[in-house]
Amino acid sequence: MKESNDNPYEALENIFHEPNRLAIMSALCAADKGLTFVQLKDQCNLTDGNLNRHLKALEEADAIRIEKTFVAMKPRTTVLLSKKGLQRFTEYLAALTAVLKKAKAAIPEEKKARLPSGLARTATA
Repeated sequence: MKESNDNPYEALENIFHEPNRLAIMSALCAADKGLTFVQLKDQCNLTDGNLNRHLKALEEADAIRIEKTFVAMKPRTTVLLSKKGLQRFTEYLAALTAVLKKAKAAIPEEKKARLPSGLARTATA
């Protein structure tokens, strides 16, 4: 991950910034023992092919590891966060938080006043 105090945008890793991979990584963060392919597919609402493509990209980036086993004579694919992947994803989330705070702070007060009431509270909170 690139480090920059002045420009948090440089710290956003493209590998995690894609919405489906963000969903996959987020789901895996909540699963200490990983998730099966089917669980991950259901949680992220992806097709087999789409999930496979994103898992391949994440595995090539060493963000996840994939274990293939047999359970009751049936193949099972389990996806787990790698230690490196968890560290990089945590750094990505910190950078994303900084970017969002910067964007929120940049909204002029007069524009915040024109937002619908629920959004205005979020923009000023």
